[in-house]
Amino acid sequence: MCGIIGIVGQSAVAPAIYDALTILQHRGQDAAGIATLEGHWLNLHKARGLVAEAFSQAEMDKLRGNVGIGHVRYPTAGGDHSAEAQPFYVNSPYGVALGHNGNLINTDALASELFESDRRHLNTESDSEVLLNVLAHELQTKKNKSLTPERIFKAVDVVHRRCKGAYTAIALLVNQGILGFRDPWGIRPAVLGMRETARGPEYAIASESVALDGIGFELVRDLRPGEALFINSEGEMFSHQSPEAKTLTPCIFEHVYFARPDSMIDDVSVYKSRLRMGEALAAKINRVWPDHDIDVVIPVPDTSRTAALPLAHNLGVKYREGFIKNRYIGRTFIMPGQEQRQKSVRRKLNAIDLEFRRKNVLIVDDSIVRGTTSRQIIQMAREAGANKVYFASASPPVRYPNIYGIDMPATAELIAHGRDEKQIQEALGADWLVYQDLDDLVDACREGNDDIGQFDTSCFSGEYITGVEPGYLEKLELRRSDAVKAQRREEARTATG
Repeated sequence: MCGIIGIVGQSAVAPAIYDALTILQHRGQDAAGIATLEGHWLNLHKARGLVAEAFSQAEMDKLRGNVGIGHVRYPTAGGDHSAEAQPFYVNSPYGVALGHNGNLINTDALASELFESDRRHLNTESDSEVLLNVLAHELQTKKNKSLTPERIFKAVDVVHRRCKGAYTAIALLVNQGILGFRDPWGIRPAVLGMRETARGPEYAIASESVALDGIGFELVRDLRPGEALFINSEGEMFSHQSPEAKTLTPCIFEHVYFARPDSMIDDVSVYKSRLRMGEALAAKINRVWPDHDIDVVIPVPDTSRTAALPLAHNLGVKYREGFIKNRYIGRTFIMPGQEQRQKSVRRKLNAIDLEFRRKNVLIVDDSIVRGTTSRQIIQMAREAGANKVYFASASPPVRYPNIYGIDMPATAELIAHGRDEKQIQEALGADWLVYQDLDDLVDACREGNDDIGQFDTSCFSGEYITGVEPGYLEKLELRRSDAVKAQRREEARTATG
């Protein structure tokens, strides 16, 4: 999962892009980058680390220009070294830089096509570099040399035909402006914003509406599935929806975990969807366990707080904060290595003993992935003096890999894979375990937008809207295992040592 932002302004845009990236930091903490246009010059800086670590004042001063894009990354496809920080850049044709959120599922086939047929060189294992080169090739192969909006949109149409998977991308076209486009299913999110200035309108495209809020832009709308927007350097905007467009099928995990609660995604409030998750989960508990003996509901900070509040209210029990979070520790389920994840849970959370002592506690989390965090949290509650520890997940069991941009572990490392709920409960060490029903989750996230035909629920259901080539999931299994990732990190460490 990554965060992207692109702005066409009336003055220098790098400061606003920097601010937007800090707001999107929850979408990626591995690397950050900004590219700007200054006349016909492209200025680019990217580095490992958080946004504040990646940019010094001297580096920001060099990012001149009123058109620019930015990216925050955590690694999905490819490795985790600095060469794969974004935006990526190619100088032909014209000069194109691109930032990408999502994951292509036919990267290997495309990489072969690019080398053998398109005669384009790839320097990394990143699917984002593949996407950039496919776009660049299609821009270059048109006979008309003038880069008109119509020509740009025809190139994007071919990108949709060639690329399979989930992607939102923002490209910086030298001497032209910015191009933003969303995959035909609309799996990954993208929003358009605008603000009026004394010099004229300014436009922005971003992963989440909260990034627009933070830099003073007004949310206009979401990009439609298969839609492309081109905004030239003078601030003129052109729109095109590809004939390749399908039914809107956004990723439901944005609402469960990744997006900030103050964002709107596809005209649905993330905050409201999480409230409804809590209400639906409370209804299930009252239905299957009407005589429960829960004394207190305690959320795992931060994502599950919104669901835990109405859950406690509808159960008629107290809501309390029982865990204090160290905000300088990243999201644990995407951390490399099981040992590091286990250590980070204790560094990340500390229990308030008084809220657990001699109580039957229902702990609420947004999801259970590997189970590493959940297992240790349950143990921490017992150590803090809880009589019984119950556990509730605001989403269904995660049994299958996500192939659309969320770097979930190998299938064998998912605690719910191959286990029923009773077996998961025993593996976690909980006295009772309850999961959200998938239909209830879908209803909670759809309310407010009838245009959402369905959601990508693949990590819960195992159904992949784009289809999957034979053997792809098996290859993904090998790439995502902790052992393979550890070997890759060691090779990178040795290479840079």
